[in-house]
Amino acid sequence: MLRGRALFRGGTGQRWTTFPSIPSHPGWLAGSSVGHPGNGAARAAGGQSVQCYEELVPEELGRESELGVDPRPDPAAAMGKRQHQKDKMYITCAEYTHFYGGKKPDLPQANFRRLPFDHCSLSLQPFEYPVCTPDGVVFDLLNIVPWIKKYGTNPSTGEKLDAKSLIKLNFTKNNEGKYHCPVLFTVFTNNSHIVAIRSTGNVYAYEAVEQLNIKTKNYKDLLTDEAFSRQDIVTLQDPTNLDKFNVANFYHVKNNLRVVDPDEEKARQDPNYYLKNTNAETRETLQELYKDFKGDEILAATMRAPEKKKVDKLNAAHYSTGKVSASFTSTAMVPETTHEAAAIDDDVVRYRFVKKKGYVRLHTNKGDLNLELHCDMTPKTCENFIKLCKKNYYNGTIFHRSIRNFVIQGGDPTGTGTGGESYWGRPFRDEFRPNLSHTGRGILSMANSGPNCNKSQFFITFRSCAYLDKKHTIFGRVVGGFDTLTALENVESDPKTDRPKEEIRIESATVFVDPYEEADAQVAEEREKTRLEEETPKVKAKAAQPTSESSGPRAYRQGVGKYISPEATKRALEEEPSTSTPVAKKKPSRGFGDFSSW
Repeated sequence: MLRGRALFRGGTGQRWTTFPSIPSHPGWLAGSSVGHPGNGAARAAGGQSVQCYEELVPEELGRESELGVDPRPDPAAAMGKRQHQKDKMYITCAEYTHFYGGKKPDLPQANFRRLPFDHCSLSLQPFEYPVCTPDGVVFDLLNIVPWIKKYGTNPSTGEKLDAKSLIKLNFTKNNEGKYHCPVLFTVFTNNSHIVAIRSTGNVYAYEAVEQLNIKTKNYKDLLTDEAFSRQDIVTLQDPTNLDKFNVANFYHVKNNLRVVDPDEEKARQDPNYYLKNTNAETRETLQELYKDFKGDEILAATMRAPEKKKVDKLNAAHYSTGKVSASFTSTAMVPETTHEAAAIDDDVVRYRFVKKKGYVRLHTNKGDLNLELHCDMTPKTCENFIKLCKKNYYNGTIFHRSIRNFVIQGGDPTGTGTGGESYWGRPFRDEFRPNLSHTGRGILSMANSGPNCNKSQFFITFRSCAYLDKKHTIFGRVVGGFDTLTALENVESDPKTDRPKEEIRIESATVFVDPYEEADAQVAEEREKTRLEEETPKVKAKAAQPTSESSGPRAYRQGVGKYISPEATKRALEEEPSTSTPVAKKKPSRGFGDFSSW
């Protein structure tokens, strides 16, 4: 049985009625809530709606009162009123402060970081040569002197500080290596009251100075018997005032200031500075790496500004460098206000003057081969071949591959088919020409491992191979020594590796015609001619400048009008004088008028 109250709703009104007892039957407490097991809706006689609430027993009522909660529900809330009154579209100050963030009030001791008395206030490390300021802030001499030279301030307060005002401190240690008072022999701790004498620098416990100096008014040093004044007592540590030991309040800590030690900066450049523990194997590996490491040289080469090519009449392009528009668009570019013509590559300029064929003879152990090179059509490839021949690069090399009715390949100093370098040390691009084809016997072409990978290897065809067009650069043909070419083809080869069973070796190479030397001479001649043409107008302009004697106007006569030329006066007299009566205009006669001419 439960005791409770019921609110009867009728047609005329509503009132609360307390039931002496309600049977706890499932049908009566249908829809009860979790918070109040007896809360639910029941049906009363007569079809009226009855809402029942559980009435708490006295001990439960006391617990609810302690929590500040009204045990009896609000009738308005029960009826659905003000149920959304806390659904606000904003956050109050209290909610933001306590639940959703906001700045919390800092406690004064929250950021307190205590510095021990035997530590330097600048390096925050134990001192070796202690000194202090007139205010009693302790520093290490090796740390404070460079700071004063650079900043001239007190690192802890930021005030001006002079090196002459520093006081050298004489701490005393006991047999255990701990700092103590030389009079009372008490060990200094973080709670000790420590003072120093300005004139002598001796450090004592404040109790000793107070009992033996201040109270007796005998202001003489307890160790040296040197006189001092009351103002010469400097407090190094006062347990009741530890503000100067708070690291969080130090000026150099707040502003992140420091003095870089030159030795430390030099040590930081060594990568081993950042390695704490290394074994012997690691050290040996690092030493070998540092010997062969060229990272700094590579970085310096990339950071070096590119040299400007001198633009002249020969290598000037018809377009500009684009630096003006680039500097106008991007702030990373250096501002440019004048357009400069772009410089064409020197090889392109040189190849314009190459108009002839090149001729080379290869001396092999089977005979000689005379080669004609298409320098006018494939200048880059032909120059590579001619320069390598002049360099004696092919001397002693072998033809490492020979396939009958196909090609014979050579030009690899290693003899494996995978070696060789171009004259410039790097692969160069292909030069395909539509009028050059692998048609016929004795076509000289470049061997490569892919597009734009030409180096030093070449091959000579034994028959037409048109399917090699636009895959290999044709740069010449055999014009003499076909008997030698036949002898090379007749040498048997290994069917698996295509390597000749008998060694076919290039003894030497002779260059008969080198069009590139003539082209270089013509380029130099043209540039010299251009230079002389540019200097000639300057000489003429300098000669046309008037001398200092003829700088003034020319005098033709003495007296008035001496600067007027007689020729100008003569021309003025020859002109007809003007008359005051205007000349009558003649009307033009028309062809057919008033029949007067009939």
